[in-house]
Amino acid sequence: MQKTFGPPRQSSGQANINETELAKREGILEERERQISEKQKLIDQKLEQLEDLRKDLVEKLEHSAKMPADDAQKILLEQVEKDLAGEISKKIKEAEDEIKLTADEKAREILADAMLHGVTDYISEFTTSRVKLTDEEMKGRIIGKEGRNVRTFEQATGVDLVMDDEIPDSLILSSFDPIRREIAKVALERLIADGRIQPQRIEEIVAKTREELEKIMCQAGEKLCHDAGVYNLPKDLVCLLGRFKYRYSFGQNLIQHTLEETQIGVALAKTIGADVNVVRLGCLLHDVGKIITEGDEGTHVEKGVQIARKFNMPEKVINCIAEHHEDKPFSAVESILVYIADAISGGRPGARHEAVEDYIKRLDDIENIALSFEGVEKAYALQAGREVRVIVIPEKIADEELPKLTHDIAQRISKEVMVPGAVKITAIREARYSESIFTKG
Repeated sequence: MQKTFGPPRQSSGQANINETELAKREGILEERERQISEKQKLIDQKLEQLEDLRKDLVEKLEHSAKMPADDAQKILLEQVEKDLAGEISKKIKEAEDEIKLTADEKAREILADAMLHGVTDYISEFTTSRVKLTDEEMKGRIIGKEGRNVRTFEQATGVDLVMDDEIPDSLILSSFDPIRREIAKVALERLIADGRIQPQRIEEIVAKTREELEKIMCQAGEKLCHDAGVYNLPKDLVCLLGRFKYRYSFGQNLIQHTLEETQIGVALAKTIGADVNVVRLGCLLHDVGKIITEGDEGTHVEKGVQIARKFNMPEKVINCIAEHHEDKPFSAVESILVYIADAISGGRPGARHEAVEDYIKRLDDIENIALSFEGVEKAYALQAGREVRVIVIPEKIADEELPKLTHDIAQRISKEVMVPGAVKITAIREARYSESIFTKG
């Protein structure tokens, strides 16, 4: 007898039960959908009512405060910022500690290596354009009959010859152009040694001295390029760089400054893997605009860019020149390295001198920036502006707000004042209490 296996057959009664159950469940689902739809409508109505209420409250607040919502929002944000100043200061302090922990060691290595490469055997100095006379009679011979000799000398050199009665044994040469001043100095020394001081002889000596000095400057340019490791530059550009020999910036000789900066920049570029050749050439040419004295149009940065374009320098090198004083945003890491190397060379102790008026103005600007912040009572700029001590009013500034205050002052100073090197901001908050008593007797 053969058996067949398969699903059991449903009776007609069971089929009717299943259809009833499905219909029941379908009805329940429809009811739930209807309820959800009604609740959604209620929620939408509530949201509309809340939005209308919000707008009504904003209008009432503006009317009662007599100010627009933007101004009210600004006041609220200022209040929130003030309330959160302590928390912000805490975050700043934590971020600074973390940065120092991870960066100090590597920064020391980079700077130590860079400064090791930048060590040079010179100190900054000022050249004096003073010529010593052999005797008092020589002064009259230099002046000549009716002043013709001194007039010829001044016309030939473009330099003013000053005779000061307080220094009878010397003559002073005055000119803003250091090369003209050097030509005049050498020519005058030769004329005094020669003894034949007359207009024709003066013109011959000055012309000969100018030719010799041009050769000396070209040789100085060649030596600078060789020491910096830059070769195959156009001859005219090399001779222009040789003018650095007689050019000083804040008392720092430009040849020595350029060489020092190039050595620092190259060391930094090798350390972080930047394009060494771009940094080397950018450092070498960054101040080339300072030797152009003709005309007053444009800064030395703009003049330097024009010279670089004239000699078809690479665009990255031109950008290094254009950006080394942050006149334009940095376009590449090489520009940043040229800027850093320039700051290290110019900012190290003893590198530069500056006019007393500029020094005093810089200190005044720094102190005024610090005093402009609310809660600051006194501010003192120390160490040529590299340190600022700020005394705050304890009733207005809490201890936890000091990190944020010093951070904000440092940001303002870095944007508005040119200070060589880093600036340290120290905030001092001191609360004092005193009481007087009267004793009997």
